[in-house]
Amino acid sequence: MLPPSNSEATSIDRRNLLQTLGGGMGMLGAASMLSQPAAAAATAGGRVLHNPPKAKRVIHLFMNGGPFQCDLFDPKPMLNKFAGQRPAEADLVTERKTGNLLASPAKFKPAGKSGVPVSDLLPHLSKHIDDICVLRSMHADNPNHGPALLQMNNGTILPTRPSMGAWFLYGLGTENQNLPGYVVLCPGRPVRFSILWNSAFLPSAHQGTYINHSNLDPAKMVPYLRNEQWDRQAQRRQLDLMQKLNTAHREMRGSDPALDARMQSMETAYRMQTQANDAFDLNQESKTTRENYGSGHFANGCLLARRLVERGVRFVQLYYGNGQPWDTHSKHDESVKKLAKNIDQPTAALLGDLKQRGLLEDTLVIWGGEFGRTPTSENGNGRDHNHHGFTMWMAGGGVRGGMTYGETDDFGFKAVQDKMHVHDMHATVLHLLGLDHERLTYRYAGRDYRLTDVHGRIVEEIIA
Repeated sequence: MLPPSNSEATSIDRRNLLQTLGGGMGMLGAASMLSQPAAAAATAGGRVLHNPPKAKRVIHLFMNGGPFQCDLFDPKPMLNKFAGQRPAEADLVTERKTGNLLASPAKFKPAGKSGVPVSDLLPHLSKHIDDICVLRSMHADNPNHGPALLQMNNGTILPTRPSMGAWFLYGLGTENQNLPGYVVLCPGRPVRFSILWNSAFLPSAHQGTYINHSNLDPAKMVPYLRNEQWDRQAQRRQLDLMQKLNTAHREMRGSDPALDARMQSMETAYRMQTQANDAFDLNQESKTTRENYGSGHFANGCLLARRLVERGVRFVQLYYGNGQPWDTHSKHDESVKKLAKNIDQPTAALLGDLKQRGLLEDTLVIWGGEFGRTPTSENGNGRDHNHHGFTMWMAGGGVRGGMTYGETDDFGFKAVQDKMHVHDMHATVLHLLGLDHERLTYRYAGRDYRLTDVHGRIVEEIIA
């Protein structure tokens, strides 16, 4: 079932809410699972979603640090023509003071049947442009990494709100009770770290499960998965006894969401012993598939993302790397060529693999960073942060492919046509998942909260 509407929110207690939506994995830092009967009801005549869903799951490819859109998906011939000059459009607030226009090393050409221009830095991905909707007019509220990361992931620059993945699980649950519903893959620690996938005031059941996939051994990615002291039968007897004790505790003292979440954590940890090794073991993939994705942390993350969503994980977020690798304040041209090469083949392989398996139709793939970068120079050969206009893209999951939406100005400073705020992106993604961003609320501290706060519009133009 879906969470209650505003009018129902006061009539349902927290324990019932947790039972409806699934349990937590607090001991493992994991997200919620719906029980199998509840999951079946949600898709077979149970409570109806706000609107017919086009997507069932999301893969978010996060370019932490902020890529420069005019190198990849937003060609600006004027940028190179007037390189070295400083037009009036450059007088915008960014994190630091910048210099004059800095030419892009990329060359663009039409790709696919749609003819959408794609950079020559992305030769593999250009072959999939007919499945991609390029959002050229994204904008956000802050040019600093911390607040921008929070807004992109949590819907606000404040560090006290749930992440979008937590909202997804709150609204939908997951399709597999034996795995986390929300997995975050990163070979290291991005800026702000776990606050970007926290559940905040939502039930702790819905927080993300962080997996460092630097080491591909499943036992290293998910440590302490197996109990070396007790076999599964002994663990089952222990859990059954604890459930009886906690049931007696609740009968005497009333419902306790934290206790319920902790118990469900133990149940999920117990069940994960049978499936987690399988889900995270890339050695089960064929040599051909591994070669199609290429090598490196991002390539491995893309393949893990596919393996997880096909097993019912609702939301997989893949961070490109440790820290802020796309934060090119210096040596930009040198860096972007390496970064683009590292994402090109794996991203193309992911889209092709999902499509070949029939998953792309109802899997929404999102690509982008927390903001973009300036067309002007910093430190001679770098680029500063730019939240006024940047590019993201979506593919699959009910999105129209082979198109661009919105425009920045002639140099790529600022979104000027069909502007799309981060709130609009969140509202549109929720809509594609069958959720109304204005109705998916949670009452906390005397008011109803939502992912889009009091903002956001559904961008109907990009929906198939």
